[in-house]
Amino acid sequence: MSVEIANESGTDVPLEHLQDLIVFALQELRVHDEADVSVIAVDEEAMAELHKQWMGQSGPTDVLSFPMDELRPPGPGDEPVSGILGDIVLCPTYIQAQAERAGHALDTELQLLTIHGLLHLLGFDHGTPSDEKEMFSLQDGVLGKFRQSLAGGSR
Repeated sequence: MSVEIANESGTDVPLEHLQDLIVFALQELRVHDEADVSVIAVDEEAMAELHKQWMGQSGPTDVLSFPMDELRPPGPGDEPVSGILGDIVLCPTYIQAQAERAGHALDTELQLLTIHGLLHLLGFDHGTPSDEKEMFSLQDGVLGKFRQSLAGGSR
């Protein structure tokens, strides 16, 4: 499993746990162990450009996902398929402000948005109430298990 993380945001952000989080999540979701994913932290100007170019919306946002091979978690009894999941783009300064408004630490918000972006790479969405319920439940479950593994010292 290849997880590349790059910080091009110009700010010092705690990205250390994101690689462990992604590896944990991919194992939990039974994604092929040769799947590749990258995470890139960018500044607000770069994020605003990506947001406009790919989503048609102005201004920066917290996270964008760019799927590549359209990999999906395997169903029960199915074998996982290898390939390139794609890129998750995070905007730490935008996320910091969002975390402060929500009363979260930056690392907590980065973890949440990393899993959110990863689930988008895996084909999950929140366009309908039922899709949102499924995606957010999965997001909360994976994050909870990851944080429990850190607290229990098993990682």
